[in-house]
Amino acid sequence: MVQVRVLGVALDAAQQHIVLLKPIFDGVAQDRVLPIWIGSQEATSILIALSNGHVPRPLTHDLMKTVIERLDASVERVEVTRIVEGTFYAEITLAGALESAVVDARPSDAIALAVRTDAPLFVAESVLEEAGIPASLVDAGDDEAEDERKLDEFKSFLKDVNPEDFQG
Repeated sequence: MVQVRVLGVALDAAQQHIVLLKPIFDGVAQDRVLPIWIGSQEATSILIALSNGHVPRPLTHDLMKTVIERLDASVERVEVTRIVEGTFYAEITLAGALESAVVDARPSDAIALAVRTDAPLFVAESVLEEAGIPASLVDAGDDEAEDERKLDEFKSFLKDVNPEDFQG
């Protein structure tokens, strides 16, 4: 497993949301970024959590966090474990007073919960190898012209890519 962080949320050419996960530490997958297509509600939820924003009424992921806390449990970690025929799978590890439990989840929900609870987020190396894209397409540098060139290159990549491209 490779520890990652949420690099951001983007839109592809079809106006579908993508969450971008980037390895935190140098290593095998440092040069890869993992794009995962997600729904607009999950994208909004992740963006709100990343910006420490607040909404007048709790979103589903806020509710999940509150329920877990009220049960005296915590989110120990979130893992994107595999990709099968273009579909990503994730697991949430919950730590309770007496035992831990692993719960199957959609990656978008698991990531939204991880961001809210400051839980570490991991991706299987095999998933990064299979579905990751070069980090150079999304990395931001100090040079504004270079940033613009990389952004244009990434937009071009998104224009031509489809979720089906990641099917095994």
